[in-house]
Amino acid sequence: MAKIETKIGKDVIESLTLGMYEDSRFIFREYIQNSADQIDKAVEDGMFDSLRDGKIEIEIQPTTKTISITDNATGISKKDVQAILKNIAKSTKDRTKNKGFRGIGRLGGLAYADKLVFETSFEGEDVKTYLTWNAQELKSIINNRSTKEDATKVIDQVTSFSEEKEASDAHYFKVTLVGVNNQALLDKDDIYNYLTMVAPVPYNKGFFFKDKIYNKAEELNFNIDEYLIYVNKNQVLKSYTMSIYSGDGHSKKKIDEIHDIETYEIRNSKNQLLAWGWYAISNFTKVLPAVNTARSLRLRKGNIQIGLEDALSKLFKESRGTKYFFGEVHAVSSELIPNSRRDYFTENKALLEFEKQLKIKFSELHNLYHFSSEVRNNQKRIDDFNASNKAFEEQSKNGGFTDEKEKADFVEKLEQLKEKAESAQEKLKKAKEKITSTDTSKSKVFENVVKAKNKDVSKVKIKDNGKTKFITDDITALSRKDRKLVSKIFGVVDTVLTPDLASLLKEKIKEKLQ
Repeated sequence: MAKIETKIGKDVIESLTLGMYEDSRFIFREYIQNSADQIDKAVEDGMFDSLRDGKIEIEIQPTTKTISITDNATGISKKDVQAILKNIAKSTKDRTKNKGFRGIGRLGGLAYADKLVFETSFEGEDVKTYLTWNAQELKSIINNRSTKEDATKVIDQVTSFSEEKEASDAHYFKVTLVGVNNQALLDKDDIYNYLTMVAPVPYNKGFFFKDKIYNKAEELNFNIDEYLIYVNKNQVLKSYTMSIYSGDGHSKKKIDEIHDIETYEIRNSKNQLLAWGWYAISNFTKVLPAVNTARSLRLRKGNIQIGLEDALSKLFKESRGTKYFFGEVHAVSSELIPNSRRDYFTENKALLEFEKQLKIKFSELHNLYHFSSEVRNNQKRIDDFNASNKAFEEQSKNGGFTDEKEKADFVEKLEQLKEKAESAQEKLKKAKEKITSTDTSKSKVFENVVKAKNKDVSKVKIKDNGKTKFITDDITALSRKDRKLVSKIFGVVDTVLTPDLASLLKEKIKEKLQ
């Protein structure tokens, strides 16, 4: 039997380019990781002293519908441009070292523009070369179901190569998307916020615990790769903050704060380091609202985020659990390999061990925010009693009660609150006793919630000396009989209206009668 020649149809191009990503913003990550790899190479080759000599500049122009991503690294030699930029999934990069290694991501822009232009110059060459992909023509060919073109012939048809003069000392690589047809990609503010968590950039200077993270990385001999990246001239920094907010971008309200961070290691059964990470300690009052851009424990490899904020949610007992935290999980093992979409890792033994050990850590974090909830609830019962007891004393002294019945009802409620407060105080005592010397996270949560030593609630007296001043006592213009009538009216007001409205109405009536 004659051997049949293998052919690859044009539809594979659509699968690897036009249909690759669910979130269009992922293309920025792909181009950034390619630029980062070239900056790494520039450092390795001695062109740069450090990563900070490299620069990645993104320009988003909604009016002209163009996007460009430029780096000042090695560029590509003229002789290699077509071989590298026309081939698909034929990368020569080392997957154990490089951030991008499949040779697919650079073509992601084809799905969202009319043209994709690669422009590059290599140091020592006096030319710059262009390789242009005609995305409109490519889509037209792929969508024409009456023809069965071979993939390589389609690529040859939709690409063109040209060159121009350039300074011989120039070295750069630039990707330009022309005729961008996706509005999400042209929203420069949203793209900036997206990259603050996805891109390999430094921590915000206002995040005071960043030195603890760097110290842990140094202890593990792990380099957190950080690059100078700009969106329309604005430097991108990780958006971790010291405060937690509710609301939206236009009206934010502080609801909690970061008190400290904890670092940890994820190791396999042979004690080999698979990953390490950190998480922020707050009072864990609620799931962090979406206005906190940095919420969730973020999975990273090469300091580039894998997937989105929910990439690790499946490893928590509650899927929402990861959103109680700011934090990161830095994958270290070379066997933890990002999949082609970079939304998770490829399945292998290392991944199974990684997930197993991380689930154990996340179980501790699950217990941590539930512990915080119990401590806060018990402290609130104590605070509620103390506040109510103080209010009782003030109302007794300043004429805040309508009559004896209202006062008696208040005392009964106060006694119930005291009973709950005593029980809560006992629970707090037991909770503190159970905190071990190694459980620093729970210790910090307890200290932040129970900031001052509570008084022994059982010894607090409900002060009722029987000489209560009532609200009608100041209405001296009325007879005693009339004041009793007014008191009854006030009693009705109390039963019909909310406490705030009742108090306001009673004061108004009192003013009129005086």
